Amino acid sequence: MSNKAGGGNELNPIQEELTSRVREVGNQAIWSLSSCKPGFGVDQLRDDITETYWQSDGQLPHLVNIQFRKKTTIRNICIYTDFKLDESYTPSRISVRAGTNFNDLQEVEVMDLNEPSGWVICPIKDISDRPIRTFMIQIAVVSNHQNGRDTHIRQIKIHSPAQDNPGPQATHVTGQFLTNEFQRYATIR
Repeated sequence: MSNKAGGGNELNPIQEELTSRVREVGNQAIWSLSSCKPGFGVDQLRDDITETYWQSDGQLPHLVNIQFRKKTTIRNICIYTDFKLDESYTPSRISVRAGTNFNDLQEVEVMDLNEPSGWVICPIKDISDRPIRTFMIQIAVVSNHQNGRDTHIRQIKIHSPAQDNPGPQATHVTGQFLTNEFQRYATIR
């Protein structure tokens, strides 16, 4: 499950939101951090300003905990980092874990980052290649570039598939029922 992510990613999560392919659901969650320097916490991580950042303060791994009040479908996690500005504070390996609470988290994705500057998109999928449904996501910074101790992450966005977007199946094919209502009854268990 390892992805390699290099410099700037061409995909812009804000553009994805504007085209209604996904919706940002991070505002429906309770966010907490394993540690932070004063003035460099959750507020800076979620303020939509890439010049501000979360700075951890302690031992690796550094954790971002995102707890939802109800089971939520997660399609991807978008992380904004800037190696050019942050150097040894930039994450080089991130582990994404999912579960119902702190006690049953399981790793669903690992990303190795190579001097990333810009948005890195981390798709979150189950073994059937579908977006996962979960109560909690934990993003763990396992290591930083140049063996750095503390980390900087400038923004994190959590995307869920847009509910009203039927996706690529929207084209009409005679004899096939493509609405969600009809698809529900398309197979026999």
